Amino acid sequence: MSKRILIIEDDQAIAEIERDYLKLSQFEVALAHDGAEGLSMALTGNFDLILLDVMLPTIDGFEICKQLRKTLDIPILMVTAKQEDIDKIRGLGLGADDYIEKPFSPSILVARVKANLAQYDRLKQGQQADTLAEIQVGHLQIQPGSHRVFVRNQEINLKNKEYELLLFLVRNGDLVFDKETLYERIWGLDAIGDVATVPVHINRLREKIEDDPSNPQYIETVWGAGYRFKL
Repeated sequence: MSKRILIIEDDQAIAEIERDYLKLSQFEVALAHDGAEGLSMALTGNFDLILLDVMLPTIDGFEICKQLRKTLDIPILMVTAKQEDIDKIRGLGLGADDYIEKPFSPSILVARVKANLAQYDRLKQGQQADTLAEIQVGHLQIQPGSHRVFVRNQEINLKNKEYELLLFLVRNGDLVFDKETLYERIWGLDAIGDVATVPVHINRLREKIEDDPSNPQYIETVWGAGYRFKL
């Protein structure tokens, strides 16, 4: 069955280019041209991935992402013409899985869509097949089968990529991984994304699991080399 993609984009010409290239790759595609319409379609349309523009009429992409993350865990790829890192950080913080900046090559967009879908499918398959007992490290508990994480017996809310990153680091404890390797392993992309995404997610993980994020007990920065989870 073809994957279903929702494009929420107010520039009709851009939306149609995105749609046509995705259709050539055998995706089913629906279009929404303003924020309110897009939010309604996303919540009711049973889509597999959402391409979400940041600047939209009625409701902007940040608010849509925030609302969608209350009920949906499908990949959200934000599309933005802005260059400021703060917009990327804000989008990722609200639950976006990835982002792409305009102008972009349609073939790169299709590659990013495919990579995010493939990574999401691998995660879901891993959850269904994973029979390992919960992981306990200090005051941190991870339940791989149920996708739940607890800090001192209090459940914390992790976004998809935050959870994947944490689980990967824990399962490879004391090994050092550079940003490029983590990006490829977690986002499933090779040289077509922005590795600046990795430290953003590392910082958000520290804020959620560390007693003192500025002096982390678990996720350490190894200067000049990368990051490791200290067991």
